[in-house]
Amino acid sequence: MKMQAFLRRPATLVLAGALGFGGALTAVERLVNPPATLRFANPDEPASRNSFAPVVKRVLPAVVSISSSKVVKTGFSGQEQLDPLFRQFFGDRGGRFDTPRQHREEGLGSGVIVSPEGYILTNNHVVDGATEVRVVLADRREFKARVVGTDPKTDVAVVKIDASDLQPIVIGDSDKLQVGDYVLAVGNPFGLGKTVTMGIVSATGRGNLGIEDYENFIQTDASINPGNSGGALVNDRGELMGINTAIISHGSEGNQGIGFAIPVSVARNVMDQIVKNGKVTRAYLGVIAQEVTPGIAKAFHEREVRGALVGDVSSNSPAARAGLQKGDIILEVNGKPVNDGAQLRMNISLMQPGTNVNVKVLRDGATRDFTVRLAEMPTERAALEKNSDTPESAMEGVSVENVTARTARELGLPSATAGVVVTDIDPASPAAHSGLQRGDVIQEVNHQAIHNTTDFEHALRSSKDETLLLVNREGNTLYVAV
Repeated sequence: MKMQAFLRRPATLVLAGALGFGGALTAVERLVNPPATLRFANPDEPASRNSFAPVVKRVLPAVVSISSSKVVKTGFSGQEQLDPLFRQFFGDRGGRFDTPRQHREEGLGSGVIVSPEGYILTNNHVVDGATEVRVVLADRREFKARVVGTDPKTDVAVVKIDASDLQPIVIGDSDKLQVGDYVLAVGNPFGLGKTVTMGIVSATGRGNLGIEDYENFIQTDASINPGNSGGALVNDRGELMGINTAIISHGSEGNQGIGFAIPVSVARNVMDQIVKNGKVTRAYLGVIAQEVTPGIAKAFHEREVRGALVGDVSSNSPAARAGLQKGDIILEVNGKPVNDGAQLRMNISLMQPGTNVNVKVLRDGATRDFTVRLAEMPTERAALEKNSDTPESAMEGVSVENVTARTARELGLPSATAGVVVTDIDPASPAAHSGLQRGDVIQEVNHQAIHNTTDFEHALRSSKDETLLLVNREGNTLYVAV
């Protein structure tokens, strides 16, 4: 019995030692360590001037989460009558084809309250095609929203909620933003809820990216991720500088330190027109502008690489009527320098048709001034109907649109490509039988240059009998006789 009691004691000590190592200290060990003295912050002490917390506190109530849903047809279900010609290949199966199924797609994004009346700025791609849009405020109130209008060419949309006690954001002046300024991106990335990231302005006036048709982006390294679209880019005073819209991810779905925001000056212009007129009307100069490279500047005896080179002038356009020519380098519009073709296009588009503008160009080594009265942007779509009694009947069944930077990129063509793209063609039409295809870019009609749908329609009206088209197909040009 004594031996057994002796053996039990060491076992108990080992176990107690194991527990003590994990957190239970002996009385002797507690006396070795003096008590810790901690210094606590004074809650009444003012916050550091380096903190953005006061700015974020003002901004967050104006930034909302937007969820959208739309019905999409994918796959097949049900049965449709099968043409007897195909029964030999598919079997009878009751003589029917399956019909498309429908399912609902959900999307998440962000938005910015810009007025106490409930107007919210966001991206077009956040609400594009949505059958239902819902907005969740910072205080967790939820509202069904109405899409007031959209502008796909700048990716701006305006939605409205009927709510009270809203705290709209303060609108800033994005034209005064400089490279190196602090900015904060606020939004709803990956559906996580309100998130704030910080960075600087990496560049301004970014264009020729092929993201939108009209580009004048603010570039920032503040983290922008999926779900941030439509959110706020603010300066260090909490003033709205831009609407976050895109990132360059190089195959990754996350932020790579290169994000883009639409300047609030652009977004405001679009919103004002949508709210007032229900649509966006753009002015039109009528030139195809391209970048001035060092080689081009040298060839034109220009010491600085600046301006926008006029590669072509549309017939009967404001530019043509004012006397602008191919080879002119546009240096200024209304006294403001022109950096490149994308900036020129954006600046003109923000003006109203009928406006007179002063254009300074470089021609033959000397500067010249022109006054141009801007017109309204030509119709962007044209559809030539069947059974027409006009000379256009050779192209009946063909629908075309103006070539934009986006469509050119999708077709693998240079962004400055001019012409109209065939968006739809009746397989039974004379044009289809002649070899014209969907996606072809028509650049000439009977040797007349085509820049837009207006040129296209005018050329067809003067066409007789056979119509000769010069077509750009996948980067190669060919003639099609219809």
